[in-house]
Amino acid sequence: MSTTTDAITAAILIGPGALLGAAALISQRGAKADSAAVLQVLAESAAERANRTTATNTAPPDGGEGAPAPAAEQPVRLATVHQFPADRARSAA
Repeated sequence: MSTTTDAITAAILIGPGALLGAAALISQRGAKADSAAVLQVLAESAAERANRTTATNTAPPDGGEGAPAPAAEQPVRLATVHQFPADRARSAA
């Protein structure tokens, strides 16, 4: 084989791997930045929950979330429901 053929074969075999490797390295760098942002948000959330639980101790002893506060008002009806006469419902079936 000639040197040109060897160079072409190497480029065909190594080229896609090098391109995919570069893309993988770039995506890993972005993942580390995202991970740092997620960790910061989780730390802020934990601090807020700690402040909230010291103010009102409604959480159960196993560490779950406390019971929601009861609704003060009746839920709003979104539609009017009409009752059909019983004989019409039977005849339609």
